[in-house]
Amino acid sequence: MYANDARVLGLIGTTFRAAGLPAIRVTVPAALAERAVAAWEHDDTSAPLGPEDAFARLQRQRAGALALIGLSITETGNLDPDGNTVVDLSPELIGVAMDAADDVLRR
Repeated sequence: MYANDARVLGLIGTTFRAAGLPAIRVTVPAALAERAVAAWEHDDTSAPLGPEDAFARLQRQRAGALALIGLSITETGNLDPDGNTVVDLSPELIGVAMDAADDVLRR
């Protein structure tokens, strides 16, 4: 039952991706912006990838999204008066971050 719903959601996502949705301006707290930039600057070639289970794949994809947020901050981010970073992000990156928030909130 859920597998079909997940597939349909994925098909909707491909439609959204093809639509070229506009970037969304967000404010990232200073400490989190620093960590995102550090993720972008991190050299991730130290360990070869082996077989991945679903959880490891999800973690790797989320780490990649964090690094791309760091890249966006590096390239186009601006500091607001409070020292936080204002940056335009793709809706896709925002969605990945919001999905990850669900896991953080459950802990």
